[in-house]
Amino acid sequence: MTKRIARSIILLSCFAALLSTIIVSAVVNRYFSKRIRDEMIAETTLIARGAEFGGISYFKKTDFKDMHVSWIAHDGSILYDSKDETESMADDPDFIAAIEDGSSSSSDMSMNINRSLLNYALRLSDGTVVRISDVHISYVSQLERVVRILLIFFLASTAISMVTATIVSRWIVRPINEIDLDSPKVYDSFPELTPLLDKLRTQNRMVAKQMYELRESREQFSLITESMSEGLIVADQKLTVLACNSGALHLLGVKKSCVGSSIYALNNSEAFRKCVQNAAGGRHSEIVLSTDKGDREIIASPAKAAYTVNGIVVFIMDVTEKQQLETMRREFTSNVTHELKTPLTTIYGMSDLLANNMVKQPDVPQFGNSIRNEADRLMKLINDIVSLSKLDENSVPDETEDIDLFELSAEIMYRLAPTASKKNVSYNVTGEHVIFKGNRTILDEVITNLCDNAIKYNNEGGSYLVKIAHLPKSAIITVSDTGMGIPQQSIGRVFERFYRVDKSRSRKIKGTGLGLSIVKHGVMYHNGNVSCESDIGKGTVFTIELPL
Repeated sequence: MTKRIARSIILLSCFAALLSTIIVSAVVNRYFSKRIRDEMIAETTLIARGAEFGGISYFKKTDFKDMHVSWIAHDGSILYDSKDETESMADDPDFIAAIEDGSSSSSDMSMNINRSLLNYALRLSDGTVVRISDVHISYVSQLERVVRILLIFFLASTAISMVTATIVSRWIVRPINEIDLDSPKVYDSFPELTPLLDKLRTQNRMVAKQMYELRESREQFSLITESMSEGLIVADQKLTVLACNSGALHLLGVKKSCVGSSIYALNNSEAFRKCVQNAAGGRHSEIVLSTDKGDREIIASPAKAAYTVNGIVVFIMDVTEKQQLETMRREFTSNVTHELKTPLTTIYGMSDLLANNMVKQPDVPQFGNSIRNEADRLMKLINDIVSLSKLDENSVPDETEDIDLFELSAEIMYRLAPTASKKNVSYNVTGEHVIFKGNRTILDEVITNLCDNAIKYNNEGGSYLVKIAHLPKSAIITVSDTGMGIPQQSIGRVFERFYRVDKSRSRKIKGTGLGLSIVKHGVMYHNGNVSCESDIGKGTVFTIELPL
């Protein structure tokens, strides 16, 4: 009621002030329009007299500043133009009107809101026409000169109306506004309000009790859902989000809450939409959604009351690691099957030839040697798989001891000396005697694999170097060689199981394809890091950092 009364008074006052402003503006506009026209006529008349007495020399020696002055012959050709324009003015409306009527004026308001182009043309006694164009302040700019007075007048009227409206409306509704809605009391001057006040007191008690119960339930629900790492979304039948925990925002990569918005604001992919729509249609639906941050399992279920779907509940879980492990399992199974099948096929084929007496007696030793080599390759592959599986499952016996990394490296080099001699590869170990507490068997296998690769993938007559260094909080093992190197695009994958940089070249070099993977897992077992740097044709450097 107070607002309606105040609004009526303010609107009436504002209407009166606005009407007064329009009237004043009209008067100001008429005054300034006449003044500008008179100034243009006076300027054109002066220039026309100068042209009649001085001719073209008058125009050349006169500075017209920003005015555009043109002297036009009776056929429309330009005798003089202050802007050096030469195009004929025969079709110009101002020129035509001046020839016919003696003078003409026009204006162009299209330039901008603050400026207008005014034109005036005057016919001389010899039939030529002087035309002037000048930019003048528009009506809006002219109005700005008096706008302060108009604004003061309007604001004063508005202020007076607001004060008046406030005083009158408060005076009218003050007794009603003074009623305490939380604890309403009967006023002597308003006995008619007694039934209403009694009802308000009863409803206040009921509302207070319901609000307390609702607040308590909401706090419990929020506490439970916010403690979940999984995502939970509740939406109504129109798919408007009613509740969404921080886990759902994090898993879907959304930065701000979408409560009150469409559920598609969280994710608008086709798979997500289909899953949500199935749930909205009353069907339980599950998908695995790939996002920039990983794989998410989406489980959407309808919230039904009898046979009506009143909303949906969406549960989100991070299954990135699960998907990666499944992919790795499939790839590992496929690779192991392939790697095992190759030597077994060779062994089976040669054994079959020997069993059927299809091999000449002089060739029997050669076949037996081939079978033994393939069996040795098979045993090495199985041993590597077993070692890698133990590292994966963290089932390696916890046997730690103090190890001199320098002496261990020298021992491994001595053990691999015959292999290096066959390829004429020289070797050396330098650095410090660093004592590291770890599993000797695993570290032996890590350094052996790196040194073995440094020999196998080295050039004939090359070399490799093992360097042991000590930092304040870590031990550094560097294995560098002068071999063929690794392409930059393959460096990030060399630690993958069964990955070969050049399969055609790698097949000629004996190996299981698991060596560097064992290196990576062996270093991770000791909470360390391993990195690789390489240049094609220059060699490769593997660096291991083990925390002391």
